[in-house]
Amino acid sequence: MGDRKVLLSVNWRIAWVFAALLLAVSVFVPQPTARADWCADVDVIAVRGTGEPGWLGDVVGNPLYGMLQDRLPVSTSAYPVAYPADHSFNLGAGTQDLVGHMSYQAGACPDQRFVLVGYSQGAAVIHAALGTGTVSWYPGRVQMPGDLGWRISSVLLFGDPMRAAGAGVPGEYAWRTGNWCTGGDPVCGAGVNAASHVAYGDSFVAAANFAADRL
Repeated sequence: MGDRKVLLSVNWRIAWVFAALLLAVSVFVPQPTARADWCADVDVIAVRGTGEPGWLGDVVGNPLYGMLQDRLPVSTSAYPVAYPADHSFNLGAGTQDLVGHMSYQAGACPDQRFVLVGYSQGAAVIHAALGTGTVSWYPGRVQMPGDLGWRISSVLLFGDPMRAAGAGVPGEYAWRTGNWCTGGDPVCGAGVNAASHVAYGDSFVAAANFAADRL
């Protein structure tokens, strides 16, 4: 029950931040174009944050994917995880689509690797799929099978609410995971600046280099 109370507190924090942002902040980022490779060397799977517009997500996914296309020395494709990304916090639905997509791609493209990108609530979806204990109780959660885990070359998390709760990814993914929290962000840290939660542009070069180093 302790973990559940911590997560409920984090959920209220996310809801408050995004309510403020939806009223005060509008984000307009050019949407990158996905490559046509059906079996690209790397498939970038992005999980949007609460209320985040855009294909992969205008705050993180879209601009970061453009950076990854430039930095990764291989062909890439991209996939936006389909889940509500609203204040229902349906992490289970996110894990179902995430793991389902990876399973399909693994069958269609046996040599393909994955880069997982999660922003805000999307980071919590990735935690749930990987098996982070704090969110392992979520209804409908689908656990990442071990035969898919080795295909994940890197995990890139931004504004991660599990970080604020003191939770990290399971050990086998730790060395492949980069976790960025902008100073002042109340969702992933102890800050009180709601605008910091949409200020991750300065992290994208480091994140793309991190992903390239782990291929």
